[in-house]
Amino acid sequence: MAPATTQQLLLSPAELSYIHSSLSLQPPIRPDSRTPTQFRPLVAESDILPNANGSARICFADGTEAITGVKVQMEKSAWKPSAEHGVHLGPGGGGEDGDEEEEDEDSGGKRKGDRQGVGDNSWVEVNVDIPGYRDDDTMPVFLAAMLTEALLATGTLKNRLWITERYHWKLYVDILLLSQPLSYPLPLLSLTTHLALLSTRLPALISGPSDDPLFNDDWNASYPLYPRSPQTTSTSPSDHPPITLLVMSVNSNIIFDPSREELAVAESVLAISVACTPSPNDTTTTTTSSSHPANDTQSKDSNIRLLAIRTVDPPSRFTPPGVPDAMNAATGGSAPVGSREAAAVREGMEQDGVWRPPRGGVGRVVLGRMIKAVVEKGGVAEEVFEALEGVHTGT
Repeated sequence: MAPATTQQLLLSPAELSYIHSSLSLQPPIRPDSRTPTQFRPLVAESDILPNANGSARICFADGTEAITGVKVQMEKSAWKPSAEHGVHLGPGGGGEDGDEEEEDEDSGGKRKGDRQGVGDNSWVEVNVDIPGYRDDDTMPVFLAAMLTEALLATGTLKNRLWITERYHWKLYVDILLLSQPLSYPLPLLSLTTHLALLSTRLPALISGPSDDPLFNDDWNASYPLYPRSPQTTSTSPSDHPPITLLVMSVNSNIIFDPSREELAVAESVLAISVACTPSPNDTTTTTTSSSHPANDTQSKDSNIRLLAIRTVDPPSRFTPPGVPDAMNAATGGSAPVGSREAAAVREGMEQDGVWRPPRGGVGRVVLGRMIKAVVEKGGVAEEVFEALEGVHTGT
């Protein structure tokens, strides 16, 4: 379970009860008048760092801002067996039974004279820097772990970093939160990392697979880490980095991108990581002169795939409950003596508008509705992917 932000809002029990009651209505009334699935307005841009392979910056309307820089460094691969292909990655680790020729056909033309290999999770390193926190504090460590988990869950990123049998790219993703963490910064850091990886480009390899790597000096010849298909449109993205969304629930209401005031009364908070991949089932036949089967179909819709779910400790669990007038001597009341009277007062606290911190976890029905709202066709995740694609392409 990931920890919640340590910055507690100094809200009175009456204010907490009012916000909780407003979010419990049908439809919920949010403090900033957003709809349940509406995100905070933001300003986003990519390719802002000239010396990085990829970079991006996002600033939310509440003032929280983050910047991500992606750098790659060539390293020598360790000698280790591959569980998928049964070959050795490292010096002399050639394939067996014609594996080398078969992988040449699957390389997709990204590297001339090279073949695609199997990567390793250690080739991706994510670092999160938050003002006021040490590098080994709980907040940066958990945020970096959740972002890394989502990036590696697809299984495609690490394979893109393979250069030759002896060398690979080491990918460094450095995330800097430029403002104080007013709310849980996971969605902000995830969206910024997504844009930075979309703009990341790698130098083109011009040497052979058995030679020491030699790259093209012309940056215009570099290729993107996440290439876009020629048929890809803003409504049908082909292959994108994953994103992690923050979803909370109040009673039966599901709310996306919660603010710090909403998190203060959340009953459950989930961090849901999803990826956007082409749908193999939803295709449309096109006319083509090529006889290759792959050219006979064109992806029509994108498929949102669930990668990971993490529960986040809501700060509402740590806020003290309010005291009704019947139990508050400062307002003229007196604490009941008998246990029955005390139980009756506790049961009537919710009707009296007194704040009661939520107890327990999220139910199965609410959990299913939260996941469905993210991954369903036309859901929130698909809208976020399309919006980020528009920022990347400038449309």
